[in-house]
Amino acid sequence: MPDNRVALVTGAGAGIGRASALALAADGARVVVSDIASGNGEETASMIREAGGDARFVHADVTRESDVVALVATAIDTYGGLDCAVNNAGIEGTLAPVGNYSLADWQQVIDINLTGVFLCLREEIAVMLSRGSGSIVNIASVYGLRGSSRSPAYTASKHAVVGLTKSAAGAYATEGIRVNAICPGFIRTAMVERVLELSPDAEESIVARHPIGRLGTPEEVAAAVVWLCSDESGFVTGHTLAVDGGFLI
Repeated sequence: MPDNRVALVTGAGAGIGRASALALAADGARVVVSDIASGNGEETASMIREAGGDARFVHADVTRESDVVALVATAIDTYGGLDCAVNNAGIEGTLAPVGNYSLADWQQVIDINLTGVFLCLREEIAVMLSRGSGSIVNIASVYGLRGSSRSPAYTASKHAVVGLTKSAAGAYATEGIRVNAICPGFIRTAMVERVLELSPDAEESIVARHPIGRLGTPEEVAAAVVWLCSDESGFVTGHTLAVDGGFLI
């Protein structure tokens, strides 16, 4: 990635979002770091600056239209534009089969994981259209490509993110804007650690579902993010890239 590109990463306070922000900065981008958890987000921005990079933290709730509008506007006001964006903010939600799922729990997951991506996409695309180029990466999940019996809202939201990615990619390919999705397997993040705490043998069982024989790291997903945001992937759009250790095999 050439120096002085501007990147925006949501949910950048931890896990895949933080790793992506750090990797993009290491690759030369100036990074707008966003998260609903201000302390975590500020820490990510500080880590970038301490490593010699340029970063600005912006608190934003991706379910609030006004927050997303202000977030993208800050990228323009601070750095003059937007070259790539990583829509990563998301939650796993309650673990329960669909028959036991409350409407409130369902709505929270859909609002954050799907509507949040839509709002970010809309604002990011508007800026990129004015520049005639850009790359957007939506973080979905392997459960955007298969089902999970105890995560109906999460599964539905991630399937929808994959579909939304394809829709946006098709609409703006001729405008120089590429939109792709990454579907991580089980990555060692705070979200997955919460799942692993549910039972003593949870990690062994989950690892066994990955032919590669281990969980992934946030940095491995971030490497794919950097590639999709770079000119090296210039002929790639509307693609769903599984970074999953063979989980979907």
